Amino acid sequence: MKGTMTMPSANGVGAVHLEKILDEELGNKCGLYAKVTIPAGSILGYHEHHGNGESYFVLSGEAVYDDNGTKRTIRAGDVTWTPDGGGHGVDNSGGSEPIVFIALIVNS
Repeated sequence: MKGTMTMPSANGVGAVHLEKILDEELGNKCGLYAKVTIPAGSILGYHEHHGNGESYFVLSGEAVYDDNGTKRTIRAGDVTWTPDGGGHGVDNSGGSEPIVFIALIVNS
């Protein structure tokens, strides 16, 4: 594991905690493979992917997922996929607990 870092949420509110699982070991195959925690009250803002796609596998918690403008609740066991050219975001502003998921960005 590569350690944990906290960063401001892109286009969102609050902070996102990122714990990289693998990093340089992946070379240029993946842009990210990490455990992500979005605390209650925080939002990972809507953003688009260009040159890559991203999948989330939800481990715990519940939040509103914006999939190219279509919003739905995601919870433990759910899997998402945002293809190259698509966009997404995660809104945990109304949550009472963090949402935790594994994020994998696959380069095109």
